[in-house]
Amino acid sequence: MKKNPLSFQLDLNPDDFLPASEEEKESLVVMRESVSFWKDGMRRLRKNKVAMVSLVVIIVIMIFAFIVPSFYPYSYEQQIKGSNNLAPMQYSAQELARIDAGEKVFPHIFGTDKMGRDYAIRVMMGARISLLVGLIASAIILVIGSIYGSIAAFAGGWVDIIMMRIVDIIYTVPDVLLIVLLSFALEDPLAKLASIHGFGWVSKVGTNLISIFVVFALLYWVGMARMVRSQVLMLKENEYVTAARALGAKSGRIIKKHLLTNCIGTLIVTTTLQIPSSIFTESFLSFLGLGVAVPMPSLGSLASGAINGINTYPYLLFIPAVVISLIILSFNLLGDGLRDAFDPKLKN
Repeated sequence: MKKNPLSFQLDLNPDDFLPASEEEKESLVVMRESVSFWKDGMRRLRKNKVAMVSLVVIIVIMIFAFIVPSFYPYSYEQQIKGSNNLAPMQYSAQELARIDAGEKVFPHIFGTDKMGRDYAIRVMMGARISLLVGLIASAIILVIGSIYGSIAAFAGGWVDIIMMRIVDIIYTVPDVLLIVLLSFALEDPLAKLASIHGFGWVSKVGTNLISIFVVFALLYWVGMARMVRSQVLMLKENEYVTAARALGAKSGRIIKKHLLTNCIGTLIVTTTLQIPSSIFTESFLSFLGLGVAVPMPSLGSLASGAINGINTYPYLLFIPAVVISLIILSFNLLGDGLRDAFDPKLKN
């Protein structure tokens, strides 16, 4: 039958309204494998080539700092007679004589300093100190800042106002001055503690480094607390928090299981970015002479010791400076990759 062109009747095929077969249903189903939050985040992180390269660089530097010194033939405080200010891969006259006699002598990869100490092992130990400071300080900041900020935001009212005013006051405290004061104040008590209990590591690292950790615990968590507070203020009004309250969940459980868990992406990236900031702070203080005790090296103290001979021995300054730059850049790029991978708001 010929259809009237002015008719509004649709030309339908009755077969189009038949129930779909099982094969047709299966062809239309697009299922994605069920994965956990961490597994999905790691999958996204592995696709970020810049973050993965940064992670590899960090692992290599950690191997260089924590594993290689255990079997390296020189120690960081060993002074080799006649080997002062050697260039990289250069031997002293005495070492050349030993080589001529058939003895094997391990080369000085980065040369030696003015006191005849192998510079490669000192850079390794300096990187170890800087990494330890960054990791431990960031862990301290994460714990104190997340707990303080979440409590302030969840409690609200006068509690929040008072706690945040305390944060504002802490912001005004000069950190360098506090480190200097603590170094003098802790010197005698720590020396007595080390002599009584046999804590040899106290005398090795010195009171300045311990003062840095104390200052991080007292001052540097305020930025983390403000960040966590802003996140919790947005999350605590969500329906799942109201449901948890209605079910009788305690405030501590709500903060731990619901609020901080949903802040995990922000916490990860903030903590990762705090590590290079802590390393830079420690290197800066060591450059000023407020870091680890001599002869324990730090990347900042190595750069400080080499600044006077930059025209004659520039490699003594460039090597620790390059290591500091690599560590800070790698952690910054890794932090950006972790943010992209674990922040649910950035998912496609």
